[in-house]
Amino acid sequence: MDDEQRIRELIERWAAAVHTGDMAGVLADHAPDIVMFDVPPPEDGVRGIADYEETWPGFFDWQASGASFEIVSLEVTAGTDVAFAHALLRCGTQAELERAPDRRLRLTLGLRRDDGRWVVAHEHHSFADHSGAEETSVDEVRAVHQQWFEQTAAEDLDGMMANIAPDVVSYEHAGPLSYEGVDAVREVCRTGLESSAGPITFDVPDLRVRADGDLAVAWGIDRVVADGAEVRSRATRVFERREGEWQMVHQHLSFPAADG
Repeated sequence: MDDEQRIRELIERWAAAVHTGDMAGVLADHAPDIVMFDVPPPEDGVRGIADYEETWPGFFDWQASGASFEIVSLEVTAGTDVAFAHALLRCGTQAELERAPDRRLRLTLGLRRDDGRWVVAHEHHSFADHSGAEETSVDEVRAVHQQWFEQTAAEDLDGMMANIAPDVVSYEHAGPLSYEGVDAVREVCRTGLESSAGPITFDVPDLRVRADGDLAVAWGIDRVVADGAEVRSRATRVFERREGEWQMVHQHLSFPAADG
């Protein structure tokens, strides 16, 4: 067996130990002075085998909920006394991986030969940051609204539903306390389009948007013009980025209560 194969098997044993919550197996073949750059803080990394060990119990508890931790690809390059490897792993709960099936944990390992055996001296774990800058996310959510304005005017019901989440919950002006699911919201929109004798225009002149990571909230005063009459109402909409696309997961519409 050559060194690259030995290192490959070392990493595969480690990944299997992580997946089963086997602490002894996770610590095996790691240098006493290991330095790990992990997904969570601290920013300057975890240093030493004792601190490295302390990072795992919380991960094991999370993984016990049904999360995956499995190597998808692994490349190893070995020199005489120093080696490195890089790998991609499926790491996430079933729900997370269903929402983002291509999401991967990125892993880089630095190894050295100590007393004739290979040990891991450095680990670096990360996920790609798909959240984007806040201003980009804000622009994207504004673009979803602009599409709704145009699709409403065009009476394009399918287009109006394109950015509505399947599990959306909407609090409408009238009707039941809540409409749950995209089919229910579609029916509300269909009824609204068909109730007008002519084109409908819809916009939010004072639209405001805040975004953080994969969540965004938008609010403003809806302005709807149909059959020559203008109606204004308050609107709050919550969005989640799913597989790179913003989808509305919640909407709350209301009129102010009449005085008296």
